[in-house]
Amino acid sequence: MGRADARRAQRRGSRGAGRSGGIRGLFTWRKLLGTAFGICLLGMGAFAVLYVMVSVPEGNAQAKLQSNIYKYSDGTLLARTGEVNREIVDLAQVPKEVQMTFVAAENKSFYQDKGVDFKGTARGLLNTVSGKGKQGGSTITQQYVKNYYLDQDQTVTRKLKELVISLKVDQKRSKQEILAGYINTSYYGRGAYGIQAAAQAYYGKDAKDLNVAQGAYLAALLQAPSQYDWAVAGPKGKALVQERWNYVLNNMVEEEWLDAGKRQGLKFPIPQDPKPLNGVAGQKGYIVEAARKAVLEETGLSSDQFDLGGWTITVNIDRKKQQQLEKSVETKLIDNLDTKKRKLDQDIQAGAVSVDPKTGAVIALYGGRGQNQHWSSNAARTDYQPASTFKPVIFAAALDGESVTQDGRDITANTRYDGTSERPVVGSDVAFAPENEDDGNYGSVTVQTAMNKSINSVFAQMGVDVGMDEVMKTAGKLGMDVEGLDAVPAQTLGSMGASPMAMAGVYATLDNHGKKVTPQIVKSAVHQGEDPVQMPDAIGGQVISRQAADSVTSVLTGVVDDGTARGSVRNAEGLADQQIAGKTGTSDYNRSAWFTGYTPDLVTSVGLFGEAAFNRTDDDGKKVHKGDQVTLKGAGGGGRVNGGAFPAQIWADFTAKAMGEPSEFVLDTDMGAAVTPPPDTSSPSATTSPSDEASPSDEPTTQAPTTTPPATTEPPETTPPATPTGDPTTSPPTDPSTDPGPSDSAGLPIDPGSNNRPENDNALTR
Repeated sequence: MGRADARRAQRRGSRGAGRSGGIRGLFTWRKLLGTAFGICLLGMGAFAVLYVMVSVPEGNAQAKLQSNIYKYSDGTLLARTGEVNREIVDLAQVPKEVQMTFVAAENKSFYQDKGVDFKGTARGLLNTVSGKGKQGGSTITQQYVKNYYLDQDQTVTRKLKELVISLKVDQKRSKQEILAGYINTSYYGRGAYGIQAAAQAYYGKDAKDLNVAQGAYLAALLQAPSQYDWAVAGPKGKALVQERWNYVLNNMVEEEWLDAGKRQGLKFPIPQDPKPLNGVAGQKGYIVEAARKAVLEETGLSSDQFDLGGWTITVNIDRKKQQQLEKSVETKLIDNLDTKKRKLDQDIQAGAVSVDPKTGAVIALYGGRGQNQHWSSNAARTDYQPASTFKPVIFAAALDGESVTQDGRDITANTRYDGTSERPVVGSDVAFAPENEDDGNYGSVTVQTAMNKSINSVFAQMGVDVGMDEVMKTAGKLGMDVEGLDAVPAQTLGSMGASPMAMAGVYATLDNHGKKVTPQIVKSAVHQGEDPVQMPDAIGGQVISRQAADSVTSVLTGVVDDGTARGSVRNAEGLADQQIAGKTGTSDYNRSAWFTGYTPDLVTSVGLFGEAAFNRTDDDGKKVHKGDQVTLKGAGGGGRVNGGAFPAQIWADFTAKAMGEPSEFVLDTDMGAAVTPPPDTSSPSATTSPSDEASPSDEPTTQAPTTTPPATTEPPETTPPATPTGDPTTSPPTDPSTDPGPSDSAGLPIDPGSNNRPENDNALTR
């Protein structure tokens, strides 16, 4: 090689060396480290900015939704309502070992970490960016943040927010708060959100009663609720959930949260089959709605606020007595109706309320055929007349006010009145001449007999004697809604509206010796994390004197022993030894029929209501619209439906099974059927027109009223009755089969009807 060639070779080598050195110089470790450091600084700066900008938001509305829980008086579940089946419970209500199953399943380092799994989050971000779908690895804190503060979207933005919020939540909240939030917001399948709903859905128990094996199953479920539900899982799903269950328990042993010996003895706890959510079918809907209304009235909350959930409401309803009331209505009424053959039977609606007179607790309630068929509760409806069940209120007003007749005689159970049908009342500025049932004339009768036979003309005159203003005032004190009603004689026929709930309260006040009883459906109401609501007192002060209330009770025993309720109540199985007071009622045009009665410990009001089930034209060519008030006559294939028929039969069947041991009234009174009544001095003349509120099984034991009025329209003067014998506070009711008593109240005619129906149509409010 010549000198020239050598120089060229040297130049080529120099150029190659320059190129190699340039590449190496561009990617030196110093430059790479500097670039990486710069990127880290930028990332840290960006994260710092993100940390400052992202705040912990309010919990999302869906995560806050809970069920409202309703319980019977004994604490058993009545119903759950709300859009989301969730009941938040404090962590202290969950056994410690059950708490740890969730930590063992999801995040063993939960109590040591800072709320974030950076590796898992980074992996999740990369998979999200690369389109590989969802990625696990989040801590309990992150899952709680996702459930409670964010949503389930799988985006980079959401993951970054989750990271920041989780760090902040871990700093601000205790681990106990975070764990409680996690187990209360997670979805467990079967429509159950939160551990309490899950415990009920899978094991039929509260979270506080779960054992560690059951807790491990619920913790295992969270990985795949649908796939791991034992009731629907295939062989693979069952194998996987058992594998996951074992994983949870083994982790607990490894972390020394569970004794190894105890672990060996645990068996896989197969959950129960799914059950429908406890909703508001049958009578539950009426009970729930009554309780809901009571809480809203007391708290002033709006429906929207209440329906966010979190309420636990215990009602006074006794589960067994509720079942018995439903059964009594079914057997004594529904089984006797044939809605396919008799369209009229579709119009029959029943309502009933049973109250403990000593506490005011509503222990049973019947609202109708179910809210899916009849939305509004018949137990609370006030659009039908209580009819002759109002008569005891008139007498109570007379006794409490120590009222006298037009001619100055004290009004007592033994005071005589003229029982002539359509006799004009004396002393009223408003003309009124009510017709008695079947236009029957009774002549001179005692108040006791008039109550037994429900004689309209007697109580119309008594109302005027007392003063209708005082009668209506007493009705209000006893618990009826009479505000704005005219104090006119027509009101003596019970022409105002009233509900079984209200009438149960009125009679409970009489039973409670004149101390006000306001029926109370709610026993307790508590919102999550708050103090219990103070419900109003069910027992109030003395609204009428004890003597007045007890005397009314005493007189009302005569209605059962020797009056319009004798056939269905006194002769009913199981009631022979029980003292009972009560009153029947049948309204204008037979649109409603009632029996409200009581023992010393139980008051029940039963009403039947004629309500058109469909649009139609009646026999007179009149248009009838669905919901209109219509007659009960003919229901069950019979004639007129009276208070002494279906209502009294329902009452008797229920009371006989619900009352417990027979008991006696302790009454401060010297009048009425609870003591030996005085003899009457006159009797109505014989007639073949029977009273139609007796039981068809009873043979006539006395003559029915004549349709010919007596010669005078004023009550005759009589000598004061003899003082009755016996201790009025303890003497049992007169037995009409052995004691002759007064001739016009010694027995009862036979036809199943009512002599307490207000017949004067013009005098009645509709």
